[in-house]
Amino acid sequence: MTCLPPLPASSGNTTRHRLNRGGDRRLNKAIHTIMLTRWRGHPETRAYIERRRAEGLPTRHIQRCLKRAIARRVFNLLNT
Repeated sequence: MTCLPPLPASSGNTTRHRLNRGGDRRLNKAIHTIMLTRWRGHPETRAYIERRRAEGLPTRHIQRCLKRAIARRVFNLLNT
């Protein structure tokens, strides 16, 4: 899988980037499934979600953060 750069998602005075959804679709689906499973039942993930909601982050942004964390973990596990 190649590393694809973030895509600009800016609007007006807001400067943002979003993850490039290209790449390995099966891997993206697997990461999404892991995220949903942890979202429902993993105590540490539930605590993280509540903490981020208290900060005022939208659900989609919290999901994006969790997917990035899962992807980093999987990558590290594959490299060891």
